[in-house]
Amino acid sequence: MKFLLVGLVVCFIQLQAQAKIFQGIVTHVSDGDTLWIEVDPKTKPIKVRLQGIDAPEICQAWGTQARDALKARLLRQSVSLNTRAKDDYERALGRVAFRGEDVGSWLVKNGYAWSYHYRRDPGPYVSEEAAARKARLGLWAQAGAQEPREFRKKNGPCKH
Repeated sequence: MKFLLVGLVVCFIQLQAQAKIFQGIVTHVSDGDTLWIEVDPKTKPIKVRLQGIDAPEICQAWGTQARDALKARLLRQSVSLNTRAKDDYERALGRVAFRGEDVGSWLVKNGYAWSYHYRRDPGPYVSEEAAARKARLGLWAQAGAQEPREFRKKNGPCKH
């Protein structure tokens, strides 16, 4: 038991050491959970997938509204990015904060995204999603909102 605890502490410390925190300007928003952040004017902006949420696909109901809400809130604004991994598409996977507020939380609580859940884990924004559903905000205004994962299974990816 003691060795397991020591191992977990070492893993946690290593993960914390690998975390990268950046300040930058949002230069582009492609959909409700993907944006570009310029951290240095001399380098290409970082393509970021917001961790912990799943926004509607751009060709799905509420997809353009989610993108437009994120764009209206963040385009050309200074944000902080906390990232420690990349996703399958080589995007930085991380949390973004704007004026101290977690952007993923803001999107979910305003009905623009789901709390990303996997198996029995309801995701980090389950209470925000429950409140948005109850208040019938955004994509919850009408019955039958389809999770992006299910939309992609049924329809495939959006054509760009």
